[in-house]
Amino acid sequence: MKSALTQEREPLLDPVNRVSEVMFGLIMAVTIVGSLSIATAKGKDVQTALAAALGCNFAWGLVDAVMYLVRALTERTRVVALAKRIVSTDRDSARQLIRAALSPHVRAITGPVELEGMRRHLLDLPRPVRGGLSRRDYLAAIGVFLLVVAGTFPVVLPFLLTDDVGLAMSLSRLITLAMLFVGGLVLGRYAWHARPVWTGCLMLLLGGALIVAVVVLGG
Repeated sequence: MKSALTQEREPLLDPVNRVSEVMFGLIMAVTIVGSLSIATAKGKDVQTALAAALGCNFAWGLVDAVMYLVRALTERTRVVALAKRIVSTDRDSARQLIRAALSPHVRAITGPVELEGMRRHLLDLPRPVRGGLSRRDYLAAIGVFLLVVAGTFPVVLPFLLTDDVGLAMSLSRLITLAMLFVGGLVLGRYAWHARPVWTGCLMLLLGGALIVAVVVLGG
């Protein structure tokens, strides 16, 4: 019997996806807002930049959400097709198909006994009918959209709290750097890194480099 508790607690998106989407929205927003000139920017210019940042992340959040569903549907269809091939072929061919589907690291520690166990377990499962999207997939896609859009607000918040463009720009950059560090810290802990603080620092440097690259490339 499947564990209902395990199913309920399983997150819609893993930490890598969550951090990646937030960092994407953050970098896009800070790149657009960073195009403002502290010396010449006026109220209308600031409003235009903030609207552009939100609009850009809204659009890209929608694109990311749709592409998430496309990836999920493609992978689901592939898995179902693979399962049908495995259960309908002979034992040796089935083992080869299972082995080829494993990641290189798992394949290296998987022998004939484990492959046969997987094959037998698959034979005992209900036959898959077709690959399709589930309610969880749609919820995860909504989550992707919201995370990208959410990355806009820490960047634009200082501009909503003060009319001093220079101060707002400085606060926006500090918030961006802090969030990059926190994102790297989360990824480091997820990866069981011995020193997650170092991954936070590396993410900070990487994010800064990406922002500079986007600006230089005209993004």
